[in-house]
Amino acid sequence: MTIYTQAPASGGDPTSLVILLHGYGSNGQDLIGLAPYWTQDLPQTVFVAPDAPTSCDMGFGYQWFSLQSWAPLSLLAGAEKASAYLNGFIDELMEKYKLPAAKVALVGFSQGTMMSLYVGPRRREKLAGIVGYSGGLLGGEGLIGQSSISRPPIYLVHGEMDTVVPVGAFFHAKETLRQAGFDVTGHTTPGMPHTIDEQGIHEGGAFLKKVLA
Repeated sequence: MTIYTQAPASGGDPTSLVILLHGYGSNGQDLIGLAPYWTQDLPQTVFVAPDAPTSCDMGFGYQWFSLQSWAPLSLLAGAEKASAYLNGFIDELMEKYKLPAAKVALVGFSQGTMMSLYVGPRRREKLAGIVGYSGGLLGGEGLIGQSSISRPPIYLVHGEMDTVVPVGAFFHAKETLRQAGFDVTGHTTPGMPHTIDEQGIHEGGAFLKKVLA
C-alpha cells in the first residue's frame, strides 16, 4: 500500500494531523493534492493520504469496499469491514506523530467520505472534525440515541448536479447526523457535478483551521 505524505510547512514536528481518504477507483495521490491549498492556514499540520486497501473492481485505482452492489446493507457491510483497517491506520499515525484524537481530522471524497462518516463517530475518542465532499452516510440511523459514540463537528459539501452520489445524500446525512446530536454545517453548490471546487476547498480549509486550532 502506498501512503502519500506532506510534511508541515513550518518544518517542525506536526501539532496536528489531517488524513485524506480518496474515492472509489482513485488513489491517495489524488487527495494529497488538497494539502498545498491548506498549508498556509495549517503550517504545523502533517497531511497523509493512503491508498485504500484493495484494488478496485473496475480494474484501476483502489477501493475501500466493493460497489458491485449498491444495496444499503451491502454498502454498510463493506464500510464495516474496511473500518477495522482504517481505525488501525488512524491509531498508527497518532502513535507515530504522538498526537491526541483532538488534533486529528478526517477529510473524505465520495467513498472516502462514506468511510470518514462511518469510522469517525464510532471512535471512542472524539476527533477534531470531519470534512466530507460528495459522499453519503452509511448506517447513520444506528448513531441516533447512542451514548457510546463520539460526536466530532462535521462539514459537508456536495454538488447539486452530482450524478454519481446524488445531492439527496447530502440532505440525508445532514438531517440524520443532526438527529444523532452532531454539529453539522456545510453547503451544496449549484451546477457542480461529482467533484471538489474552489469554494469547497476554501471552506473546508477554514473549518479545519478552526477545529485544529
